[in-house]
Amino acid sequence: MRAFLIRSVVALVFGFVLGVIGLLVGTWFGGNFATGFEFNSVRGYEATGQVGFILFALAGLIAGWEFMEKRTKKLR
Repeated sequence: MRAFLIRSVVALVFGFVLGVIGLLVGTWFGGNFATGFEFNSVRGYEATGQVGFILFALAGLIAGWEFMEKRTKKLR
């Protein structure tokens, strides 16, 4: 139970940190290259920033979970 809680917290932190990075990358990309992109009733850098946050946060959750799964197996 303790390992699951630690794994979950680390995965959420990874997800949030990578989500913020994805927001910045998506905003940069949308502002420079995808000005006509539309998502969630917004256009350009706002839309690509949202997409970047979602994709990077999901990747961060998965990466954080896998990272901690390997770490907790080594401790056993």
